[in-house]
Amino acid sequence: MVIKQIIYLIQKEFLLEWRQKHALGGIMLYLVSTIFICYLSFAGIMSIPTWNALFWIIIAFASLNLVLKSFGDETSGRKLYLYTLAAPTAIIFSKILINSIVMIVLGVLGFVLFNLFMGNIAGGNLTYWVVLITGVLGFSSVLTMVSAIASQARNNFTLMAILGFPLILPLLLLLIRASLGAIEGASLKSVSGDLVVILLLVMISLTLSNILFPYLWKE
Repeated sequence: MVIKQIIYLIQKEFLLEWRQKHALGGIMLYLVSTIFICYLSFAGIMSIPTWNALFWIIIAFASLNLVLKSFGDETSGRKLYLYTLAAPTAIIFSKILINSIVMIVLGVLGFVLFNLFMGNIAGGNLTYWVVLITGVLGFSSVLTMVSAIASQARNNFTLMAILGFPLILPLLLLLIRASLGAIEGASLKSVSGDLVVILLLVMISLTLSNILFPYLWKE
């Protein structure tokens, strides 16, 4: 039953995203313009660690902008409708899944553009791609949970920034370290420790979402 509700809610989210292309277009514009500004500012003078760290910082802020609208755009009437339509667990997991799908697309697009403008440093490195997919999934799960909490307050963006940055900072540091190792030729086994920690953070976020969101949704 819950799985069917999740599928229907994901379809609903895709339809809303398709009708409100300006929201997703704004995030893509942010991604492209930020990478282009970095190209104008740092082209030819950027070291590999700086390249890697800057890429992940851009992806982190793109994730924050994307996930912020997960619950911030929901009107009180729509929330009431969803409350009567689906279980809270189905709602939060559908949000996490849709954000994960969109973030994977944005992460791949950002990676391709960053390599195009800033130099093909990571290239087709399989380990880097695994770290990239794991990282955007981590951002999506953690920030969606924070967005659900922050949506209950009036100052949604401020509260999300306060709650979100302490949570994504360890994730960001792990991703920078693992991806730098991938660029330097480390195997997938060598960075598996960092990937396991990231996946544990994802599992903790999913578990907390499953426990806390039903209580938040009742409010």
